[in-house]
Amino acid sequence: MAIFTQEDLLLYLYKETSLAQNEAIEAALKNDWELQEKLATLKESITLLDQPLESPRMEVVLNVLNYAREAVETGA
Repeated sequence: MAIFTQEDLLLYLYKETSLAQNEAIEAALKNDWELQEKLATLKESITLLDQPLESPRMEVVLNVLNYAREAVETGA
């Protein structure tokens, strides 16, 4: 049985593997639960990365602006 790295699985997810590599990975996935878990974790990570970032609270933005203004006024 071939050993597949996370890089191999990422290439597989992004459809950048050859037909032979696809077949080998898919055959390994049928029998190797650990590889299935690695693939599921990568899929979840990709899904999380595709989500838009949340905006900071207005209070945080105002605190940063106030800090910057005070720094300019004091010459720091």
